[in-house]
Amino acid sequence: MRQISHINSRGEANMVDISHKVNSERSAIARAYIGLTSTIVRSIVNDNFIKGDLYATARIAGIQAAKKCSELIPLCHPLPVSKVSVEVKLEADSLIVTAECKTMTNTGVEMEALTAASVASLTLYDMCKGIDKGIVIRDISLLEKRGGKSGDWISELYQDD
Repeated sequence: MRQISHINSRGEANMVDISHKVNSERSAIARAYIGLTSTIVRSIVNDNFIKGDLYATARIAGIQAAKKCSELIPLCHPLPVSKVSVEVKLEADSLIVTAECKTMTNTGVEMEALTAASVASLTLYDMCKGIDKGIVIRDISLLEKRGGKSGDWISELYQDD
């Protein structure tokens, strides 16, 4: 059985020692879906938001979240992210958030990408809740990670796109 890296020999949570790992280029992409009511979709199509630019606010929130990931997730290492991008697009009755993070360090950026997608989604909820609270954030997932000792990984969900 594979040992979980964040648990020490006494079964206690601890931060993994990454000092022996080699710096390399690493990246990760995460995605989230935000299910919307027809009232919210109409407001988006008509650009009718009192709180401001829906897409820009979500992008900025996601970027900030990726940079603050280690402050939110207790055992994450603080990373020098070299790129964070967040894309939000409307498809039918959903907003789709895609976050990409890159770094050139000794550990991966999967958590940063997932955090960016999550916080951007929560921001979209906050921006839309005044119109209708019937919003569902769902399927937050890692689509791919590249680099590092374990190599590249692509989700089966992403291969279908």
